[in-house]
Amino acid sequence: VAKDLGLQLPALQDRGVHIIDRGRTQYFALHENTGHLVTAERIDREQLCRLVEKCVLRCELIVEGEM
Repeated sequence: VAKDLGLQLPALQDRGVHIIDRGRTQYFALHENTGHLVTAERIDREQLCRLVEKCVLRCELIVEGEM
């Protein structure tokens, strides 16, 4: 994420970067040491998308301040 935004790793924390998942479970997180987007919880496709052929999990990345 840091690389994609063109930021150095400390800038992610300085800018207050947050990941917002829709729903009750936070499936994604931002790894503090690497800036990588990682899974925060086990993702069970059968539980989330039982009757749907295409399963999509959406999340938003919020960056405070100007880019």
